[in-house]
Amino acid sequence: MKLNTSHFKIVATLSLAVIISSCSNTKFLQDGQLLYTGAKINIKNDTLAKKEKSRLKEALQDQLRPKPNSSFFGLRPKLYIYNITKEPKKQKGIRYWLKYKVGEKPVLLSDVDREFNKKIIVNYSENKGFFNAKASSDTISKNKKAHVIYTLKTGARYLISQVNFPKDSTVINSEIQLLKDKTFLKVGNPFDLDVIKAERERIDAHLKNRGFYYFSPDNIIVQADSTVTKKPEVELFVKLKKNTPAISKEPFTIDKTIVFADYNIKDLKLGKYGIPYNTDSVEIYNNIHIIDPENKFKPKIFDRTLYFDKGDLYNRKDHNLSLNRLISLGVFKFVKNEFIISDSLNHKFDAYYLLTPRPFQSLRLETLGKTNSANYTGGEVNLNWTHRNFFRGAEQLKAAIYGAADVQVGGPKDANNIIRVGANAQLSIPRIVAPFRFHSSSAYVPRTNINVGYEYLSRTQLYTLHSFTTSFGYLWKENERKEHDLKVLDVTVVAPQKVTEKYLEQISGNPDPDNYIAPNPSLQRVIDKQLIFGPTYSYTYTNTMLPRKNTFYYKGSVDLAGTITGLVSGADAKAGKQKELFNIPFSQYAKMEHDFRYYRKVNVKSSIATRFIAGIGYPYGNSTSMPYVKQFFVGGSNSIRAFRARTLGPGSYDPRTQNATFFFDQSGDIKLEMNAEYRANIYKFLNAAVFADAGNVWLVNEDPARPGGKFSKDFVKEIAVGAGVGLRLDFSILILRLDLATPLRIPYYPEGERWTFDKIDFGSGAWRKDNLILNIAIGYPF
Repeated sequence: MKLNTSHFKIVATLSLAVIISSCSNTKFLQDGQLLYTGAKINIKNDTLAKKEKSRLKEALQDQLRPKPNSSFFGLRPKLYIYNITKEPKKQKGIRYWLKYKVGEKPVLLSDVDREFNKKIIVNYSENKGFFNAKASSDTISKNKKAHVIYTLKTGARYLISQVNFPKDSTVINSEIQLLKDKTFLKVGNPFDLDVIKAERERIDAHLKNRGFYYFSPDNIIVQADSTVTKKPEVELFVKLKKNTPAISKEPFTIDKTIVFADYNIKDLKLGKYGIPYNTDSVEIYNNIHIIDPENKFKPKIFDRTLYFDKGDLYNRKDHNLSLNRLISLGVFKFVKNEFIISDSLNHKFDAYYLLTPRPFQSLRLETLGKTNSANYTGGEVNLNWTHRNFFRGAEQLKAAIYGAADVQVGGPKDANNIIRVGANAQLSIPRIVAPFRFHSSSAYVPRTNINVGYEYLSRTQLYTLHSFTTSFGYLWKENERKEHDLKVLDVTVVAPQKVTEKYLEQISGNPDPDNYIAPNPSLQRVIDKQLIFGPTYSYTYTNTMLPRKNTFYYKGSVDLAGTITGLVSGADAKAGKQKELFNIPFSQYAKMEHDFRYYRKVNVKSSIATRFIAGIGYPYGNSTSMPYVKQFFVGGSNSIRAFRARTLGPGSYDPRTQNATFFFDQSGDIKLEMNAEYRANIYKFLNAAVFADAGNVWLVNEDPARPGGKFSKDFVKEIAVGAGVGLRLDFSILILRLDLATPLRIPYYPEGERWTFDKIDFGSGAWRKDNLILNIAIGYPF
């Protein structure tokens, strides 16, 4: 690595500025002011385990107020910016932004209420079972800085000696008695207010599922008696409060279910509880009363969606399922639910559903400008039409037409522009259309999807492809974490047209010494007629939406093409027995891919994201190679960012050869990819990242035109590695990402020379041009 003197000057200047900022914050303080630098908590308790003491100390630290000025490796740059920025005259402008948005007002010792903090510490400790806790504080000051030391003497921690659920003759008490064996309150565990709150929520959740709609966790009291023994123990009594309303103690059943399918608060007169009255028409369908004067919806969709029936005992599970399924239909803008008592003597109420439809039809025009690391710049126009209630059963019909052009700017001189024009349509039916009965108790409505599409693709001066696609399948979710997507039949037909002599010459080669071109039969696969059909299935599991420190995402997919047809017809391409359908050889292969991601929150402003992808496609029977459109690719803004899109691999094959320069999309049958990224928030919408990517693609069978491409036991030596830094502008509705990456290990270099550390010369313009790859993209890479 070469660094010249100018680099050292820059580093030295920045370092000096940081040091000055760290030392000079206190000079802005007035006489008598002390900069508050934080607090430390000492816990005096010889019986607590080291891990428990550390956990308690961390929790207490979070309770203290105020927090000191933010720091970075002991420095306070935000405070320094506040101090050096003059007071703005107006509450706007760059000076105001710097001082109050970027900068931080100094937190002084005088801002710290030590008595209040001591009370907070003691109160939190008592909630955790330290009933005899006492706290004191001491202030240490030096060089106009001060910090506070809080000392907590916890005393003994009280343990639970016995848990009692007193009996009585009420209906609600008999339900509570069924719950005591699974109580969160365990004998021998410490007294903990958070556990008591969780126990109240647990009891409430059970009662809500047993008809007690009007019950509340606040109706439960847990009394603690510490006078039973002389030991630090408490006996707990879990019971109803004496002032619990009578209505909360009774289970309710459903009387009538009433649906207002076209509810609009502006157009309807409302009675008590905001429920419409004087309705013009009521249709009863399977005990559901439906008010839909304009017949916008078929009544059966409410029968499929709503779980309550006349005489059912109310339960929260069915209540939430019904609401979630109404929302997941995608046809209602607002969904409101009310329960109105209809017979107080017999504890019955009516379930009202007030539904406001979305506009059934919408038309959207999208324009998109784009660039990628393969030196293509272009744009795309999409016209999308949606009908959300096509057959009056919440069926969604989506149709789109689009056109796109990608123009080569720099890069390989023989790469050609790309023009795409296409149309597609999808009909999504909110139920399983099948000869068998499919029951789903999920909060998400299962869907039957039918897709049809066509695309015209032209690589100017090379070839034109016509692609036809269609599929029929099912999409359903077990819950918010698990999703299944089964395409019973997925068909792709690709037909070439206008293949130029220039492209054909690259396939067959040119022996002329003055214009020698090595044969590259692999290019033939791109323009072969292709017929691909068979089932595909994917399963997705994710808990990334949960507020956890560690979350996961997994997607696994299986693609089986031509399996049964190949077996029945006895197809064997290797033995010269390749079979055709409609005069096109059909593809036969098995493909599997796994995408696993792990996310870890380091703190409020930073996180680590990792991804591992493994995939394999194996051609057999009627095929000797995978269809080009079903192969794997790596490189680009969402893959290995130090290499241009689709230019890496397979294996140790060198893409700088003549044919690869002519047509640089490199594909493989096997894919391994690993990514790791550290993400941190710098300022509001501005985020930064440091990342590393590794991986490659390989072939299952040897390809003479791409030597070194076959997967072997030495595959580890052919792993490409890249790293870089990035900026992300997060505007909520849009995330603009800029990643600058450089290759660290290049698999097509000679063995022993693949690591590039010793080749880095930051002063070389040629090195920067060839090794710094800028990726501009929308959204995160994973």
